Amino acid sequence: MMDLAWPWMLALLPAPFLVRRFVPAAPLARAGALRVPFFDGIASDGATAVATSRRRTWVLGTMSAAWVALVLAAARPTWVGEPVPLPAEGRDLMLVTDLSGSMAREDFTLGGAPADRLTVVKQVADEFVGRREGDRVGLVLFGTKPYLQAPLTFDRTTVRTLLDEAEVGLAGDETAIGDALGMAVLRLRDRPAESRVVVLLTDGASNAGTLDPREAARLAAEEGIRVYTIGVGADAVAVPTLFGQRVVDPSADLDEDTLQAIADTTGGAYFRAKNVEGLANVYRNIDALEPASGEPLHLRPRKDLFPWPLGLALALSLGLGGVLATPWHALGRGAASVATPEVNA
Repeated sequence: MMDLAWPWMLALLPAPFLVRRFVPAAPLARAGALRVPFFDGIASDGATAVATSRRRTWVLGTMSAAWVALVLAAARPTWVGEPVPLPAEGRDLMLVTDLSGSMAREDFTLGGAPADRLTVVKQVADEFVGRREGDRVGLVLFGTKPYLQAPLTFDRTTVRTLLDEAEVGLAGDETAIGDALGMAVLRLRDRPAESRVVVLLTDGASNAGTLDPREAARLAAEEGIRVYTIGVGADAVAVPTLFGQRVVDPSADLDEDTLQAIADTTGGAYFRAKNVEGLANVYRNIDALEPASGEPLHLRPRKDLFPWPLGLALALSLGLGGVLATPWHALGRGAASVATPEVNA
């Protein structure tokens, strides 16, 4: 749709009429004027009078149109397009997810059937990323070594796809928690303060890599990065043996003390997820602690249209100048020659 940036400029439209109506005309100077004895005869010629009247009407109409175009250009007409969504600048959220061999343990239940840990994490984390409207989300996958799977981006759909394509053992079967957290800190350190968050999920203890997890937490704290840690895995599972069922702890190698220390050092929090609903609650708690920025902003693109009426005013002015440069007596003679019939002797 079209809009006027300065609509009050339209109040200038009647200005020429008001000036002509209320401002007295300048006195005519008689000194130095040429005396034309036969002026009354010319003025009384009908064809000349008609031509002069038409000329004045055309000039007045052209001047009026030029003035209207000039005032319209001064009002700054703009074309306003449809709203375009712009991502709201929210938090920088880096997901650090464990792909070590132990993530293949089937100690969770999903839809009434046994499910491995990574499958459950994929489903719940996918819903979590989908809720982070306005946040830049990145993904670090780690096992024996960490890999930056997705840099920080507003394209959460791609992040969700990359997470869904992750497989157990893709980065090795061991667990390098310190190196993975260090990579996340490295990617977040240049981002604005007070908006950098790491969500680290693992099911074991750090047994690979060169950087100690507690040292990585100290580096994160120095950069002002909050780290939320999640320990996943059931705490009791019945397994069949030769002597009947036996209850075992599949999460015996989970280093909760280190995960708690990482969270405490960085000002985050540690959560324990023992089942699907527990993991979903963990991500909801993180949503509450680090709320998303909400719906994206919308911007209407605007395109200035004032050059068009301004160009029209200029063209009309040039045309009017060319007409006014034509001698009045030439136009009068042309009109008289048309109106006066030829007489043969």
